Amino acid sequence: MESKTVKPFKPFSSFTRRDFLYRAAAVGGTGLLLNTMNAWGMGIGSTSAAPPALSGSGKGKKVVILGAGLAGLTAAFELGKLGYQCQILEARAFAGGRCQTARKGFSLTELGGDKQTCAFDEGQYINHGPWRIPLHHQSTLHYTRLFEVPLEVMVNENDHSYVYSENAGPFAGKRLRIKEVKADMRGHVDEMLAKSIKNNQLDAELTADDKRLLLDYLAHEGQLAGADLKYKGRTGRGFAVYPGAGMEPGPGKQSDPLGFKELLASKLGNVYSAVQDFPMQATMFQPVGGMDAIPKAFEKRVGKVIRYRSEVQTIRQNDQGVTIAFKDTATGKASSVTADYCLCTIPLSVLRQIDTDFSDTFKKAVATVAYAPVGKIGLQMKRRFWEEDDNIYGGHVLTDLKGINTISMPSYGWQKKKGVLLGYYQYQTAAIEVSALTPAERAEFAVAAGQKIFPQYRDEYENAFSVAWHRVQYNLGGWAEWTEKTRAAAYPTLLEGEGRIMLAGEHLSYLTGWQAGAIESAWQQIAKIHARASA
Repeated sequence: MESKTVKPFKPFSSFTRRDFLYRAAAVGGTGLLLNTMNAWGMGIGSTSAAPPALSGSGKGKKVVILGAGLAGLTAAFELGKLGYQCQILEARAFAGGRCQTARKGFSLTELGGDKQTCAFDEGQYINHGPWRIPLHHQSTLHYTRLFEVPLEVMVNENDHSYVYSENAGPFAGKRLRIKEVKADMRGHVDEMLAKSIKNNQLDAELTADDKRLLLDYLAHEGQLAGADLKYKGRTGRGFAVYPGAGMEPGPGKQSDPLGFKELLASKLGNVYSAVQDFPMQATMFQPVGGMDAIPKAFEKRVGKVIRYRSEVQTIRQNDQGVTIAFKDTATGKASSVTADYCLCTIPLSVLRQIDTDFSDTFKKAVATVAYAPVGKIGLQMKRRFWEEDDNIYGGHVLTDLKGINTISMPSYGWQKKKGVLLGYYQYQTAAIEVSALTPAERAEFAVAAGQKIFPQYRDEYENAFSVAWHRVQYNLGGWAEWTEKTRAAAYPTLLEGEGRIMLAGEHLSYLTGWQAGAIESAWQQIAKIHARASA
């Protein structure tokens, strides 16, 4: 168990409101920047629900697949059904790539960092890679259904959770229920609009019938009271005293709404008044027991073709085939494998460091794509205080505390004694700065920040497990970060492949960071390999 007597880490300078809105949108708020921050919790929906229907046979043909992440596993499974002889080379001792779950005994050593071994109690875990499956990602759900991987609901939106901002004007440093912000912002705006309609200020836009119908809608949507259409709060924002049995508390007492001018000044309504953007809408899923249930299900079916601890050293090809040289990371022994075709699913951040005979144009394309610095931490708590004391079951706390961004409550183990919170989910500069800390210092940083929102944090904290994906040897980043410029310059080249070598992975999709991106990329690229092999 990690020590809790670490010297407190000096906090970062505070966020601007712009920073807060940026990060809130990235986790599924208003939708700002979703096109540029496609991540494990951001992005767009998938369009494919099943692998391509390929005819013919691949018997007599061999394909070497580099990487046993979801793209590589998908390719091996689908190509195997066609009769191809597949060989997967995987540098790690397990399959799944970034699709990992940290539970008791799981170990990770970052580049230049300390070795961490997860010390969570049995049954506790954190998905420190991808952590949710949107309902739109039917490609991912295709395999969970096919392989009978049990799913449960992942609570991605919880209006009873908190928002905490230190740059929210009148509400700075105060935790508010999300539902309070939503209800009061909508109610106040509905009141103003209703009054403007009633006072004939929209005559040029609406007929008399239009106004009557709109007033009726606003009165119901905002729960406006009386002939003066006054917003006085609503039960959906919560109660000061909850209703109960008998005379006391009896019907209870509604809580008072937040002031309209104060809400406007705080800008919190910009984050929480909007409808969830695609693909953050309910319902979202997670595999029971951890996200690594998906690669484990693939392993049961293609595990015999995976060669683990095999680190690719060189990639060569000619008119006859491809040759991959690799070494055993346990023994250092050098080996090689030849095949008719190669599907490389290695992240571009790693691939550009490997000795290849790609053309200069292709090498330049590989080197063009940036990868996002990303950090996560799981904090095991002795008691599920968020449920017991705050009545929060799943969902997220969004905050502008720098380096935290998101605190997420687990969507499993309801009402058990202990639980593991996602203590931060950080990107870019914050991820880089926090990754320089030791694991114990990262935990102290997360606990000190979380204490501002939940007074119970420090007393209930037990141990932690963290990851900085940009410091993980075979990833060197959380996901590919494309821009319009790099999409135009490099994406078509990489998508086409070169010679007998094709690429696949989340980086070759518009679903970067999502498991669906890796799966659908593999589907697309194996179809190309099969077409070439069948020509």
